[in-house]
Amino acid sequence: MITKIKYIVSVFLIFGSLHAFSQESELSLSLAIEKALESNYGIIISKSDVKIAELNNTWEAAGRFPTIGFTASPGYRNELVEGNAATTLSGNLSLNWTLFNGFRVAITKDKLEKFEELAKGQSGVIIENTIQDIILAYYNILLQKERLNVLNKLMLLSKDRYDYEQTKYEIGGSVTYDVLLAKNIYLEDKASFLNQEVVVKNAIRNLNFLMGAQLTQQWKFNEEFTSDTAQFKLGDLMDKMMASNRTLKNQYINLMLKQEEIKLQQSSVYPRVSLNAGVSNSYLWNDPEIPTNTNPVETLTPNGTVTLSYDIYTAGSRRRAINVARINEEISTVQLEEMKHSLTNQLYNEYETYNVRKALLNVANESVAAAELNLQIAKEKFESGAINSFNYRDIQLNYLNSALNQLQSIYNLIYSNTSLTRLTGGLLTEN
Repeated sequence: MITKIKYIVSVFLIFGSLHAFSQESELSLSLAIEKALESNYGIIISKSDVKIAELNNTWEAAGRFPTIGFTASPGYRNELVEGNAATTLSGNLSLNWTLFNGFRVAITKDKLEKFEELAKGQSGVIIENTIQDIILAYYNILLQKERLNVLNKLMLLSKDRYDYEQTKYEIGGSVTYDVLLAKNIYLEDKASFLNQEVVVKNAIRNLNFLMGAQLTQQWKFNEEFTSDTAQFKLGDLMDKMMASNRTLKNQYINLMLKQEEIKLQQSSVYPRVSLNAGVSNSYLWNDPEIPTNTNPVETLTPNGTVTLSYDIYTAGSRRRAINVARINEEISTVQLEEMKHSLTNQLYNEYETYNVRKALLNVANESVAAAELNLQIAKEKFESGAINSFNYRDIQLNYLNSALNQLQSIYNLIYSNTSLTRLTGGLLTEN
């Protein structure tokens, strides 16, 4: 009886889990982006990198404040000849402070601020990449679902044709060859439909991974599969890119870091002034079992020194370090110009591609409208015997290609629009 109850409970738990997995929650594009910003693995890591940079960006890390240390040590001394024995306890409190080292502290603090800014900029790039991936993954699901609908429609048409041929065959109006041909076409379309179902499931799992959600989570996607056909001006896009592109901003920060490195190396030509201060305390007392005339002794010794140091000759190491830093700055300047040129080239390419894809979408819309009308007419002609099976199949395939091409044209335009928005730094602003 107990075993039977356990079995029933297990069955209910399994069905409950399956029901939970099968439940669909509505998922808009904005909600998908919000979930990714909270749970995407790359974004979580980038936020941790920013926190590390913020923790390092302090005056303490730059070396403005002194360091204070304390040491204590016990000891025991036993003189074998005289027979005297004593115990000692000493302690030392020390302070070390660099008062001046060629403005190195201020320069280091500036570098730490730039590192924090760079970490935030790199995090921004990761967030932009993730948002773009989410947008494309979301619309890829809509694309694959629409392709599934087209293949389903074609499969149903093939099934109707197969049923029609079977009915004709039963009443003697068709031959075995036509029935088998219709059956093969139907099975071929059914196989395409089943394969497309797998593509849809894989696309949903990919989106779940990007959002950091459970791979088995099912969603109801409530966005329409349409593309924005807005008009862009190349000059406006160029201005936005130069002002707001995240990767370009990060390269500017890298250049400023190279400039700070030059200042840091130049600081080594200045003298250094440091303060060392402290107080030492020691206490000595004799072994009470050994008679001696020496009383316990306690000493308290303060000390302090100010040191001026300067490296007169360093075998040219300072000059070499400064020259290397300047060369690195020149390299960073060239890299900045290369990045501007590269981004400009990408912007021109994406702008031209966007306009071409807009025109191609208009062509695809006209093509699918004509193919759909032709398919309706062909179905009537086939059933009336005006066209044969091969002609009807060709028209079906023409409709399939036109419909799939239209869907791909919509997705391509969404892709180009997203790329332009990302290049001009609009993904973070808009989302």
